[in-house]
Amino acid sequence: MKKSAEKKVAKGLDGKRTAKLERKTAETAISLQLVIEGTGQYNVSTGIRFFDHMLELFTRHGAFDLDLSCKGDLDVDQHHTVEDVGIALGEAFEKALGDKRGILRAGYFLMTMDETLGLAAVDLSGRTASVVKTKVKARLVGDLQSELVEDFFEGFARGAKANVHLKTVYGRSNHHKVEALFKAFARALRFACSRDEQLKEMLPSTKGLL
Repeated sequence: MKKSAEKKVAKGLDGKRTAKLERKTAETAISLQLVIEGTGQYNVSTGIRFFDHMLELFTRHGAFDLDLSCKGDLDVDQHHTVEDVGIALGEAFEKALGDKRGILRAGYFLMTMDETLGLAAVDLSGRTASVVKTKVKARLVGDLQSELVEDFFEGFARGAKANVHLKTVYGRSNHHKVEALFKAFARALRFACSRDEQLKEMLPSTKGLL
């Protein structure tokens, strides 16, 4: 592999994969710290309470640690905040995973939320693709504009250079539909990021680069 293509895994003193980043635009200012091998601890503030809740349960179900603050132009719209948080979070995972040697790379999960069933599949492939089918019809879920759920996951896929596919299989409650997808995504991503004892230092690709 050429030197220019190499990416070092960001590790803390205890060997955990970590990332820290600041992302500032004319529309948002984001500060983020991530630990992949965490214990589900979170400190999240975006100014959108339902969105905070989804990020909190994402952190807990993924067993990550996440400290995230976003100051966005919510007086204009929620779009910039939700999309940019997705991008920044994806970039943090991409940074923390480094060259991705020894990881499982792909993961999927089916998550029940009472009467709702959500499905998530993730591939940390180095290629960006996102397909999200929430089946949410309401304009708002809590205080979150529901159409922005798709923008968040599309932003994450872009930042992480990943394939992200999410679908509500069935359900009644719009709250449950969104929550089931975030939980399924967290658990699918947790598996994809996990180290594979059989692969160890092998890159999970025949191309030689992810």
